Amino acid sequence: MGQNTVTGTDATFAELIGSDTPTLVDFWAEWCGPCKMMDRPLEEIAADRAGQIQIVKLNVDENPSTAMQYGVMSIPTMMIFQSGQEKKRLVGARSKAQLEAEIASFVS
Repeated sequence: MGQNTVTGTDATFAELIGSDTPTLVDFWAEWCGPCKMMDRPLEEIAADRAGQIQIVKLNVDENPSTAMQYGVMSIPTMMIFQSGQEKKRLVGARSKAQLEAEIASFVS
């Protein structure tokens, strides 16, 4: 993954989303073209908003339990969590500007 994003796993997921800091989780897979398009915008947001939002990348092929638990039916799916609770769900690729608008209410 990128230098500013965190790699999540089934084992670490609950800990990663449990923070008071908003956490955007990107559910993705290696074979998914639209998922790969999200790498750069997510990496840039993670760098630009360090300390305001955490970006976690979770490979659904390697971590199927979490994807099933949260009902991820298509990818890319991005979810914003705060204190362990899902606050927002985005399905499909977005531009950096669109992502910034979607997370605006969660970051200061």
